[in-house]
Amino acid sequence: MAAHPERLTPEQYLEIDRAAQIRNEYFNGRMYATSGGSHRHAIIIANLLSALMSVLKGGPCIVTASDVRVHVAPGGLHTYPDVVVICSKPEYADIHLDTLLNPALLVEVLSPTTEAYDRGFKSAQYRTIESLQEYALVSQAEPRVEIYRRQESGQWLLSESVGLEAAARFESVDASAALSDVYDKVTFDAA
Repeated sequence: MAAHPERLTPEQYLEIDRAAQIRNEYFNGRMYATSGGSHRHAIIIANLLSALMSVLKGGPCIVTASDVRVHVAPGGLHTYPDVVVICSKPEYADIHLDTLLNPALLVEVLSPTTEAYDRGFKSAQYRTIESLQEYALVSQAEPRVEIYRRQESGQWLLSESVGLEAAARFESVDASAALSDVYDKVTFDAA
């Protein structure tokens, strides 16, 4: 990701990002252009959205794709998670209603170029969101979903679902997704 050459305030970033034709992340005065994903990435996101939406239909939770910006903390990270689920009244950063503050579940589909960032910096940022109960990492290389779940103590516990016969359980939204559904029409490279 290439950084914008000059430091920006969060307000300047939002003004530029709202007018941009590409999405940009923001952290600590810097704006970073984000790249698009692969076809496999898009299929996994669509499958996961479909699985979650069908289970959560009629309930209080709202499932959205990567077009929704999430603001982590004042002056902090602004980013576009691959999947965002909120289960309470949406709270927004301002009157534009395009930057959410209160996700319950965030999902990132890992890419070779962003995996370290998603596992490291972004994961640490996400865990500071008070409303966030779960953060999931979905592999593109194999059928594997890792879910970090906030415990009552405030610590985060990892659970993994591996293999097409497994299911990922999202306790924060009381939903499960079969990995055979999440990876439907996805082919994996031979080892």
